[in-house]
Amino acid sequence: MTDDTWDVIVIGGGGAGLAAAVTAAEQGASVLLFESETELGGSTQLSAGLFTAAGTSVQRGLGIEDSAEKFFQHYMDLNQWMLQPGLIRTFCENAGPTLEWLIELGVQIPARESANAHMPGLCQAGVEDVWRGHVPKDQGYGLVQVLDKARRRHGVEVVLGTRVQKLLVEDGRVVGVVADDLDVPAHAVVVASGGFAQDPELVDRYYPVANNAGESLFVVAAPGSRGDHLAFGRDVDAAVTGDGWGLMLPTAYFQRYHHWQSGFPPKSRIHVNRHGRRFMDEDASYAVSTGIIEAQDGPVWAIFDERARLGLPSGYTDWIPDRIAEEADAGRTLRAGTLAELAALLEVPADVLTVTVERWNAQLPAGTDDDFLRHRTLANKGSTAAPDPIAHGPFYAVRVLPAELVCTHAGLEIDSNAAVVDRTGCPIPGLFAAGEAGAGILGLRYVGGGNAVANALTMGRIAGRNAARASRPSSTHPSALTSARP
Repeated sequence: MTDDTWDVIVIGGGGAGLAAAVTAAEQGASVLLFESETELGGSTQLSAGLFTAAGTSVQRGLGIEDSAEKFFQHYMDLNQWMLQPGLIRTFCENAGPTLEWLIELGVQIPARESANAHMPGLCQAGVEDVWRGHVPKDQGYGLVQVLDKARRRHGVEVVLGTRVQKLLVEDGRVVGVVADDLDVPAHAVVVASGGFAQDPELVDRYYPVANNAGESLFVVAAPGSRGDHLAFGRDVDAAVTGDGWGLMLPTAYFQRYHHWQSGFPPKSRIHVNRHGRRFMDEDASYAVSTGIIEAQDGPVWAIFDERARLGLPSGYTDWIPDRIAEEADAGRTLRAGTLAELAALLEVPADVLTVTVERWNAQLPAGTDDDFLRHRTLANKGSTAAPDPIAHGPFYAVRVLPAELVCTHAGLEIDSNAAVVDRTGCPIPGLFAAGEAGAGILGLRYVGGGNAVANALTMGRIAGRNAARASRPSSTHPSALTSARP
């Protein structure tokens, strides 16, 4: 570090921070990036790298017609129009061009259909009728490597293992940061420090519903997701939005890792509620599945049989035959020789559970799920064989609940320029935010795989561009800037 005033300081080296830093440098700004951990990448590096966007070259290569307007309408409808339309429109209009920018930098996304978040190509991200989930080669790690290469090429300086302590503020304008007890001046600051999933007290305050998972709760966000953005916001009286929102994924009660490590439940299963009835497509996108499960008035159970247990693949930590047997031996997973006996353990009506399973089994030969259309979801995921019937005892019941905390949505409120606003809604001079730190894009409903990564990189790019413009002598206030356009 030097004693000079930087044009732009970026706090956080995940996807949002790297996108902001590279974009600001592309605008000719001198950029310094602080990362609290010992390596770059943040939660983006831990993800599949899925990026949701509309009107892209990848879609066109597959003959798919899509537009930012369609994306905007779907996004707002899914979130019940609780988000600011102007901000969401900016995001939807810029997500596609941001993806093209990434491709120009070297990210590889082939124009082919993908069955899941690990196969490069285009997949169904959520419940959209037009596929928008862009899966890059080498997943989130690959995205970070491409961005870091661009960062090096543009001369962005990085300080690792250094947690910014607070913002420097003069006459209401952010003029730098304090790090390692040193004042580091800058003309503009971008906060991209992630969410707060790793701070239990902040989870209690801003996303208490996560605690409904009890001892089953586990966090997959990056270690640096400690809510620093909220502390920075208090320094400047910034508005906070997104309180009470976040992303919890449905998992088995015994999981402690994402499915990549823990494994997947058997395809030959159904979910039942406390009445013993099936109530959902068991493979529905987490854009909606968590909400469906939370709407039940009691526990939810995954029901499967011995054949399904024995068919689970090895190589994972949790969803493997031996682990299920161990949980059943301990009485935590319920096991019974007949469906009637299993119903007694579940305290659900035996006749209802029996009819529910029989109805499911009866539909399998036709290859359709007339009740919840699960066959369509399985087909979109590349499944070519129907699930087996649930017919070979003993039978099992595993408690399923939203317990995997992926990201938090409460953060510093931003406008369409990614400028942080105060409690009156006015931009705070010199301060921008993106990713989980800059709230307003991630809402009540997560639109599907790639929502968070697209938010991070798209709004990071907008924040970096406008921070660079604000650092120039002719720019005096973020509100004077036009909305970012590629």
